[in-house]
Amino acid sequence: MRRLKEHSLGLFFGVLFVAALIGQAFAGWHAFNAQQAADGLGTLSLGRYLTSSDFAVDVSENWQSEYLQFLFYIAATVWLLQRGSPESKELDNAGLESDEAQKVGPYADERSPRWAAVGGIRTTILSWSLTLTMGTIFLLSWLAQSIAGQVARNEERLASLQDPIGWTDYVLSADFWSRTLQNWQSEFLAVGSMAVLAIYLRQRGSPESKPVGEAHSATGVEG
Repeated sequence: MRRLKEHSLGLFFGVLFVAALIGQAFAGWHAFNAQQAADGLGTLSLGRYLTSSDFAVDVSENWQSEYLQFLFYIAATVWLLQRGSPESKELDNAGLESDEAQKVGPYADERSPRWAAVGGIRTTILSWSLTLTMGTIFLLSWLAQSIAGQVARNEERLASLQDPIGWTDYVLSADFWSRTLQNWQSEFLAVGSMAVLAIYLRQRGSPESKPVGEAHSATGVEG
């Protein structure tokens, strides 16, 4: 029970993710087959739908926008500040901070990761590992979205007796960027809203909020 409690946040969102993905799969399957029937075309089994380009593009376009959101958020909060927000660092603390503050090299203690103490390229990699990982997942998801989207688009074009288009043409098309930007704008709005609303609003007990009685102008304070 103690281990479950210590990992409850990750487990909670893991369960929500799996449940939502399963729900998306079934809902998307029924919606796809309904459209196929309306167009006088054949329907797909659930297994074939899950391996189709339509399902792949729907999943990957959401994944890439989420990881782009966190990539920008993590990188931007190194240098950019928001007065009064618990999502911001303190106003005099912008930048990469000192080795002492980051417990790097000679300032590492016995609990520090080994790569934080050894210096050189390994410490540099560890220092940027979160951003690098988020960026890699974003790029892979974006690539998967573009490839699956091209396949799905060409299936539609062939059904309309139109010539298929290449990957580059699809990536430069309005269809691709319409699907992409409608996800990006919502992610950026959500992150920006969180940073600003947390200046004035509170959630008692949450590290994403300031303490209830903390001043609106307090910056980088978590409750």
